[in-house]
Amino acid sequence: MVVVTRNFHLVKLIPSLSHTSRHFSVKSTYHPGDQITVGGRQYPADHMTNITPHILSHLGKNLHLQQYHPLCHILDRIVKYMYSRYLTPRGNPLFSVHSQLHPVVTTQQNFDSLLIPKDHVSRKKSDNFYVNEEQLLRAHTSAHQCELMRMGFDNFLVIGDVYRRDEIDSSHYPVFHQVEGVRLLTKSDVYGKQQDMKEYELFTPEGPPTHHPHVINILKADLKDCLQGLATTLFGRDVEMRWVDAYFPFTHPSWELEVKLNDQWTEMLGCGIIQHQVLLNADVEERVGWAFGLGLERWAMKLYQIPDIRVFWSTDPGFLSQFAFDDPATNVNFKVVSKHTPCINDISFWLPSVSSYEAADFYDIVRSIGGNLVEQVYLVDQFTHPHTSRTSHCYRIVYRHMDRILTQEEVNRVHSRIEQETTTALGVTIR
Repeated sequence: MVVVTRNFHLVKLIPSLSHTSRHFSVKSTYHPGDQITVGGRQYPADHMTNITPHILSHLGKNLHLQQYHPLCHILDRIVKYMYSRYLTPRGNPLFSVHSQLHPVVTTQQNFDSLLIPKDHVSRKKSDNFYVNEEQLLRAHTSAHQCELMRMGFDNFLVIGDVYRRDEIDSSHYPVFHQVEGVRLLTKSDVYGKQQDMKEYELFTPEGPPTHHPHVINILKADLKDCLQGLATTLFGRDVEMRWVDAYFPFTHPSWELEVKLNDQWTEMLGCGIIQHQVLLNADVEERVGWAFGLGLERWAMKLYQIPDIRVFWSTDPGFLSQFAFDDPATNVNFKVVSKHTPCINDISFWLPSVSSYEAADFYDIVRSIGGNLVEQVYLVDQFTHPHTSRTSHCYRIVYRHMDRILTQEEVNRVHSRIEQETTTALGVTIR
């Protein structure tokens, strides 16, 4: 069911979240024949299933809908910006907002409808959380583009949680929140109402349908002006930003907007002109358009100077009280509640002789058992034995609690469970 919100009010109670490892199941996989419940719906598991109970525990949290949460504040500002920028002739907001779409989508929605090739790396199990061979947790809110366009929406925002098997560090988390923006235009929207519209074309007259160069320039100017305006509205007119050419299968040409974050250029969003075939897949003809996708966490980290993405999942009053204001435009810099000393443990193991080993599987085990106690995981050494040809990996796991000091003893208990589950699930041999 599609929920459309035009009067945008984000008022939800904040549920209790926990970040201690004892609340995470050691079970890291489902088996073919199992029934998996996701968002109140049941799905059969099969050979592609790699979703974990730890990931499922994040469903329904909807941080972007929780009153006084920083993601709710920044989303409110983004929506109000889009509402004010694009108006109907009667002065009403042109964009609709869809913020409660179900997170399980089909591979057709997530990949095929967006022209993502069958052999594209983004389809791999190591990059996604598959419910089964035909369904997965959406990897981007772009998965809803075609269904909404097919329903007749031509200017809309999609907001929701998305899921990717990313590396583990202060700027990556397997669940984050994304805003998708889509704007479609007719010939008269692009050129204005002329006496003889036959003289104006959206596509080149020869060969397969290709955007007319003049149309690309108009769409590009509108898109970039919109997103630069959003950045300056949120971050101030002095914000350093730059455009970088990019590639996405479903837009061409495509760009990324980078801004300075902690003195480094950081990608804040991707965008581009929607490929004509994507529109045809959605049964949309005689229209052109643009699309963008941005991660709310990254924008909030820039706006509020939040250093660690795990903070967004904290229920510590010292964190939440800093955002307990009614005006989303209130300027505030996050103050670190505490920065406790980390505990660092290494884990070394031989890979199986017949190896289907994926680092993403190991990261899932660490996440499932360590939860948000784990700040970072990275490979520190890789070694191949000259005689046996066996390969060894050594990973460093940085443990740090957001709210209190960890003892080495409790970290060792968590670390031991990670070693045991890694041995059992991945067939490795601990060194």
